[in-house]
Amino acid sequence: MRLLILSIISLCLISSCKQNSDSASFPDTFTEMPWVKLDDVEALVEKEPRKVIVDVYTPWCGPCKMMDQRTFKDPEVIQKLGKEYYPVKFNAEGPDPVTFKGKEYSNPNYNPARAKTRNAKHQLTPFFSVRGYPSLVILNEKMEIQDKIVGFKTAEQLLSKL
Repeated sequence: MRLLILSIISLCLISSCKQNSDSASFPDTFTEMPWVKLDDVEALVEKEPRKVIVDVYTPWCGPCKMMDQRTFKDPEVIQKLGKEYYPVKFNAEGPDPVTFKGKEYSNPNYNPARAKTRNAKHQLTPFFSVRGYPSLVILNEKMEIQDKIVGFKTAEQLLSKL
């Protein structure tokens, strides 16, 4: 019985290590949106150049939630963004510090009591020149703003703009 349990644990560990080593490279097909952290995207672009699409959202934004539930669940959108872009989610009023283009940004006025309502803007939000949510900011391989798509978009609308 001990041998059986040890064998099962060993197989699970080997399988886990294999999955972790495979995840070091970006996959070719996707079953869900392959969101990456803003802190990690520059290294990914350096390793394998492609555009970046930043979903700038807030937790209180109804259209942002609709994009998450509808647009970003659409298989065509998932494949398009996963293959041609590095998709990033960025909370425009969130508390998390991020490093972008060699500079650290934070939200010193963030109020945890207002986490689900309007809060202070993150210091990085003005860099993206966002005036409304949701906003999709498209960055080129040099992390320069190439385009912006503002407001809720259906899968079809988003695909036609990309």
